[in-house]
Amino acid sequence: MTKTIAPYGTWSSPITPDVVLKSGEHAEELFADPVTSTIYHIERRPAEAGRNVIVNTEKGQDVVGKEWNVRSGVHEYGGAPAIAYDGIVYFSNFKDGRVYRLKQGEEPEPVTPENKNFRYAKFAVHPKQPHLLVSVFEDHTKSQPADIVNNLCVINTKEKTVSTLVSGADFYATPTFTPDGTHIAWQQWFHPDMPWEGSEIAVAEAHADENSLTVTNTKVVAGKRIEISAGYPAWASNDLLLFVSDVSGYWNPWTYSIATGTASAVFPKPMDEDFAEPFWRLGWNQGVPLDQEGRMALFTALKEGRNVLYLVSLQGGALEELESPYVNISSVQRVTHDAVVFLGEKNDEAERIVLCNVKEYAKPKFTVVGAKTDADELPFTRAYISVPKAIALKDPETGGPVHVLVYPPTNPEYAAPEGEKPPAVFSAHGGPTSRATQGLSLTRQYYTTRGWAWIEVNYGGSSGYGRKYTKRLEGKWGIVDVRDCVTAVEQLAAPPHSLVDPQRTAITGGSAGGYTVLKSLCSYPDAFAAATSSYGISDFFKLAEFTHKFESQYLFKLVGGTPDEVPDVYKERSPVFLADKIKAPLLVLQGSEDAVVPPNQAEGIVETIKKQGGRVEYIVFEGEGHGWRKAENMRAALEKEIGFYEDVFGLKR
Repeated sequence: MTKTIAPYGTWSSPITPDVVLKSGEHAEELFADPVTSTIYHIERRPAEAGRNVIVNTEKGQDVVGKEWNVRSGVHEYGGAPAIAYDGIVYFSNFKDGRVYRLKQGEEPEPVTPENKNFRYAKFAVHPKQPHLLVSVFEDHTKSQPADIVNNLCVINTKEKTVSTLVSGADFYATPTFTPDGTHIAWQQWFHPDMPWEGSEIAVAEAHADENSLTVTNTKVVAGKRIEISAGYPAWASNDLLLFVSDVSGYWNPWTYSIATGTASAVFPKPMDEDFAEPFWRLGWNQGVPLDQEGRMALFTALKEGRNVLYLVSLQGGALEELESPYVNISSVQRVTHDAVVFLGEKNDEAERIVLCNVKEYAKPKFTVVGAKTDADELPFTRAYISVPKAIALKDPETGGPVHVLVYPPTNPEYAAPEGEKPPAVFSAHGGPTSRATQGLSLTRQYYTTRGWAWIEVNYGGSSGYGRKYTKRLEGKWGIVDVRDCVTAVEQLAAPPHSLVDPQRTAITGGSAGGYTVLKSLCSYPDAFAAATSSYGISDFFKLAEFTHKFESQYLFKLVGGTPDEVPDVYKERSPVFLADKIKAPLLVLQGSEDAVVPPNQAEGIVETIKKQGGRVEYIVFEGEGHGWRKAENMRAALEKEIGFYEDVFGLKR
């Protein structure tokens, strides 16, 4: 086929906004019934006002009707709003915050008192008294972050009562019972830590009867405030608890034995790979025990910019990498003693719910679970798909690595004029303690099929490269992340890479990534020719004042103190006070109901830029929070952003 010669950024693409929006209906997370092995997933529905639905995965049937939104607001980011046990589903309903019990063929029935200030998530069912649930509980009766109460509670679903089980820590997560119900473990942490900085695993004896559940002899068995992050506990047997710890500098598997009272690393020597992700959402999980005798587990870890699968022997510490086509793996859940289910993405295939059978360890069997929909079928051939290359650039100041994923322009119908370099979008992920993942993103492909390069910058502070790389950002947010984004532009535009046109570069990001966008424009005014900040932070003083409990002290570590302790640093790092330095045209997108980064953050910088006579466009999406959930707003954001760049760069299609 003869290719049409046309400038980069002007190519026609089969990936329309409708195609991108169809991909928005995806599974948020998975859960499996430990008794029946039934697999369920939580699916987000942008076309239904962004509500979340429980779906029986194999049948492809909704478990709840259209009046329900299965979502939790615990820690604001939520996660783990539902669980299934012996055919009964329990879930949190976002509208009223109550927990409901759903038996097959019946209507959901509330099992917690009516109180919109209460939030519940991450349930554990007692195996001998299954009407007793332990839940992460968050009380917003007093709305100030310092006054919000978190604990582990017991929900008696027969009596429809709620009582406190464990309290004292600032945050709790992941309650889990031994198979015989005699012990319980959980994760807990305290301010000023985020869970990936310093987090503890606690174990206690559990005493349950028909009417009550109590704990005694609580013992912290792993983790250390400030210094060691331990998390993701799961019982491998009645004696052995499996979890991860980053005591070596990377999250590796560990176990704790009740019989010996000791915790130990699974591997004889630590591995320089992370077997976990930062615990932003309560439903995230990267590893599970397979049997109940404490012998084997299956984990995903990050290796060379992509996820790999490992079968791990909990007794001898041996591990075997399983051959897998999936580059991004999340929400790993046990189904049987030789099978797990996870969300898997390939670089050339949309996210799937994948059943992985490891009966024959050397040849794992992957089966896509669930009914196929139109959204699963790509309306174009794989020849249009841009496959990323993981590149480690060099920090010019320290000599250390700066990790990026480069997606080149790709369209089988077009070629660019000889010698032309493509316009490029540099994307700064949110978090900031997070990472850009591989896998098929139709938003990225929306650009690359039109002749753009797309670069994901996993700047210093990103996860997946060990604790040391993450801690590069500590005290230096607004410095290291910004410098790394500028390094990415400079080095990718110059030999030996020469992959982008340095005169036509845009930077984009949401939330913390939006902050990196704004600060980059202030600190390096000539580095980028255009920018988009989506619900991005512009004023550290206001962020410290208005943010929610989960992140209320996160900022202090990233900046290096409180506003009272280091006011000059807060001013130096806040784009709103530096906006007179911004030269590049800026698009600002914001949700009206955002509790994480409230609209006043956006309005402050927009006003400042306007007063300076700069070009800034500001769009508020009514009813949206921290990110877009409604289809019409997703479409508007996508079309507005690329149209903004095309106008700035003078590109005509």
